[in-house]
Amino acid sequence: MPINTKLLNTICTTPGAPGFEKKVRDLVIKEVKPLVDEVEVDNMGNVYAIKKGATDKKVMIGAHMDEIGFIVTHIDDNGFIRFHTLGGFDPKTLTAQRVIVHGKKDVIGVMASKPIHVMSQEERQKVAKLSDYFIDTGLPVKEVKKLVKVGDPITREREFIEMGECVNGKSLDNRLAVFILIETLRKLKNKKIPYDLYGVFTVQEEVGIRGANVSALKIDPDFGFGLDTTIAFDLPGASPHEVITKLGEGTAIKIMDASTICDYRMVEYMKQTADKHKIKWQSEILTAGGTDTAGIQRMTKGGSIAGAVSIPTRHLHQVIEMAHKKDIEASINLLTKCVSEIDSYNWKH
Repeated sequence: MPINTKLLNTICTTPGAPGFEKKVRDLVIKEVKPLVDEVEVDNMGNVYAIKKGATDKKVMIGAHMDEIGFIVTHIDDNGFIRFHTLGGFDPKTLTAQRVIVHGKKDVIGVMASKPIHVMSQEERQKVAKLSDYFIDTGLPVKEVKKLVKVGDPITREREFIEMGECVNGKSLDNRLAVFILIETLRKLKNKKIPYDLYGVFTVQEEVGIRGANVSALKIDPDFGFGLDTTIAFDLPGASPHEVITKLGEGTAIKIMDASTICDYRMVEYMKQTADKHKIKWQSEILTAGGTDTAGIQRMTKGGSIAGAVSIPTRHLHQVIEMAHKKDIEASINLLTKCVSEIDSYNWKH
């Protein structure tokens, strides 16, 4: 069954920088309310979509709502905006990109820096730094200061498109996971599940897995799944050991990343479940970067048996991230089956 690209488009283009997730949170609540038994929002802004199971054991799935963005730190006398990053950016990806400053009203701006025509030979050879950039809104300083203040969030401006067999746009990290969790809850709506399910749409992952830590402490899950994008470096110039995952080769089952070594039992359970239901999958070992899986695994009394479903994605943390529709569909199917059959596995071995 084809994925709902219309809903995915809406999720990806709704702004939600770390700490400023309200608009995407409101969208999530609207989508999940008809699908689960209860919806809660904690003080930090995490959304808990709760579906009751046959016993009181608890399964937590974490999908972060925030996207990498910026925050206004200064407006100079000419109306140019300085900013600080919220999440990890490669400075060279900012050149001449449009952004949206979320002030009293949304203001479009462009990431600007010194033109190459007036750079010295030495400047041309230097690696770009974040401090080289500022935002030009095209407005006079008086108008900028009327609409924008220090502390306003900024997100990237880029449309969502379908490209070949893929989807392409900004913030697939981690709006793909938000979409996949919603669609998993939709598939489970009229099904009985063995354990209580907490589908948690978390905040502030891009600045330190903060929302997942808080929500895992609240839930204290027995089992957990992180749900996030991962690197697909199946591109020219990549050595075989650098690839991590490939687009179109199925959902990825995480073995480890820089913040988590997934429970060997969960990894084996996920592989067996995928094979049983003929769901295409690939292994993921990510030597840098982390996900909500870390909080889900460790911020509990005694820890949870945790693993992760990862969505292979090219061009991560840029404005044109890309994922394969079949990998998205496989991720929904694997997560649905893992939740449905989690009581069938021998967790004591």
